[in-house]
Amino acid sequence: MAAKKAGRKAPRKAAKKKAARKAARKKTARKAKKKASRKAAKKAARKTTSPAAMVRILSPTAERALAKLRKIIEAWPETDERISHGSPTWWGGKKTFATIADNHHGDGRIAIWAKASFELQSDLVEADPDIFFVPPYVGPSGWVGIRVDRKVDWKMIEGVLEQGYRSVAPKRAIGQLDG
Repeated sequence: MAAKKAGRKAPRKAAKKKAARKAARKKTARKAKKKASRKAAKKAARKTTSPAAMVRILSPTAERALAKLRKIIEAWPETDERISHGSPTWWGGKKTFATIADNHHGDGRIAIWAKASFELQSDLVEADPDIFFVPPYVGPSGWVGIRVDRKVDWKMIEGVLEQGYRSVAPKRAIGQLDG
């Protein structure tokens, strides 16, 4: 009788291990299926969400600055406005040259970040640190921040933006701008 019990226990242990492995495979399969469905849902949301819906709500001051920026930049050839990191951003060809930052990470500034040379960046920041600043992330690459929540000269801003545009725009677009 003891031999029969010992013989029965071994197959039961094997069956339990087999059942545990099967359950683990099912659990892994469920996780993979769930993850795939989440990815599919995100992808579908990206396709159905318009860029305008992805932008953060801008303050009235930022909206006014945005309207002025659009008026300036739309006149230039081969520019494109898209939402990047939740803010309106402008491309000249395949590279960015300007974006608007409305209280970026709680810094309290409504500003335009524009591509600029290191010389222009340092000259502007030295000349008027109340208006110009070195923006986070892109500042070390020469970009300059221009506060638009203060009284600013829009002709000067247009000049800075044009220099940034010229540094990234394709040659044919610069030819059209000059011609």
